[in-house]
Amino acid sequence: MAKVLLLMGSDSDLEVMKKALKVFRELEIPFEIEVCSAHRTPDRAKKYAEEAEQKGIEIIIAAAGMAAHLAGFIAAHTTLPVIGVPIASGSLNGIDALLSTVQMPAGIPVATVAINGAENSAWLACEILATKYPEIREKLKLKRQEMYNKVISKSEKIKREVEVN
Repeated sequence: MAKVLLLMGSDSDLEVMKKALKVFRELEIPFEIEVCSAHRTPDRAKKYAEEAEQKGIEIIIAAAGMAAHLAGFIAAHTTLPVIGVPIASGSLNGIDALLSTVQMPAGIPVATVAINGAENSAWLACEILATKYPEIREKLKLKRQEMYNKVISKSEKIKREVEVN
């Protein structure tokens, strides 16, 4: 059963959201992905938000470009955590999406990542899930150790190259 629901305002958002899918696959987090628009298919978007919890969804990631504000629309219709991913598009290249996602009224929060920050949206979702699931917490710890090891390895490589030259 899916723990995370990824909603995209358009199929053109998929290229950015593939980075989130990669994280979920790597950590074996079940997810569901759908395209729905807060403005073109509002009843569909509302239905996903309202039925998510009944389906076992624990976190919703909503990605949209321009000032479409899918994440805020979804957050207004659920008490599940919502993570917004502003997508770079249009003449403002994602600034409008960022502002419409991050500027939420009190009581209807949306955790917001950087423009095109799909990968971090997945890591944040995993961290939230890790508060409930020890096996996810362990996978995150292993991944962090792997990241640490890569940095140390790169540092050692640079030191060797500098010593040679």
